[in-house]
Amino acid sequence: MIKSPVKRKPGRPKKNSDTVFLDTREELIKAGLAALTIKGYSSTGIDEILKVVQVPKGSFYHYFDNKEAFGTELIEAYGQYFAKKLSHWFYDTDTSPLNRLLAFIADAKKGMQKFEYQRGCLIGNLGQEMVALPEGFRKQLIQVFNDWEMKTAHLLDEAKAAGEIAKTINTAQMAYYFWVGWEGAVLRAKLEQSGEPLDLFTSGFIALIKPTPH
Repeated sequence: MIKSPVKRKPGRPKKNSDTVFLDTREELIKAGLAALTIKGYSSTGIDEILKVVQVPKGSFYHYFDNKEAFGTELIEAYGQYFAKKLSHWFYDTDTSPLNRLLAFIADAKKGMQKFEYQRGCLIGNLGQEMVALPEGFRKQLIQVFNDWEMKTAHLLDEAKAAGEIAKTINTAQMAYYFWVGWEGAVLRAKLEQSGEPLDLFTSGFIALIKPTPH
């Protein structure tokens, strides 16, 4: 006798414990990223992040070994997120190299405006706090900056080949310079709650790398 198929109850199937664990962990990371881009690591308490995600107090260590381990996860998550953002803008071959850089800058400025200049760069924020942070963060932060600089140098190489920037430009050094200056501009934009520092840095950087008129 052939059995009739078992009818599934309406609604979504229940998540198993592993899925719930991973979902909650991901929500904690998202809440942590939001908090650290505003307040930094030292000023962010674990309890406030648990409250946002509605996780009971004392449950944090079920998901992360300690706050340092949580910070390590946040740096990795933000680094990967921002690397994807850079790739989205920098590898848009339908646009000229220099315009790709300008498009990234415009998008970043728009993002800061959206949050009324309260949120900055998590990597930059942690770099400024480094004296009070776990020493293990230092190497991780530098690696993230190195990745961003490598992507930027590659873009500037393309711009040089296209004649958009001076042939004498050392693209690796200029990529390093870009991120040093950009992080400072982001800090000042948060301080002044204005996009003017971003615009000022951008115009200065572009003027610096443009070919000298004959």
